[in-house]
Amino acid sequence: QARLRESGGGSVHTGGSLRLSCQVSGVAVNNACMGWFRKAPGKEREEFAIAMIGNDGTEYDDSVKDRFTVSRDNDKNAVYLQMNSLKVEDTAIYSCAADLRHTGSDGTSCYRRDFMYHNWGQGTQVTVSS
Repeated sequence: QARLRESGGGSVHTGGSLRLSCQVSGVAVNNACMGWFRKAPGKEREEFAIAMIGNDGTEYDDSVKDRFTVSRDNDKNAVYLQMNSLKVEDTAIYSCAADLRHTGSDGTSCYRRDFMYHNWGQGTQVTVSS
């Protein structure tokens, strides 16, 4: 089992930036597909990761493409989400998750759908105000 812990959330104004971190233990981040999900106030958690990284590269939801960047540091065993040009509608609890059955290499692919992920962090709050 993997353990994930997010940090870096906070409150910013529209157009601001935040960098979220996900510290991972129990699995190497380059031996899993890692996704970032979010849950907006009053809504269910989005079914598809807004950003995902695996050995086959990265993928983004259209809502964050060109604004958010997902990366990982294999030495620190951590995954990051750099969020720029934040909008009010980005306000949410952001959680990282790990799919340990796929890596994006060795014949496996990473998927953004939430049911592929079985290891989740507690989440970190991001609030964007105008």
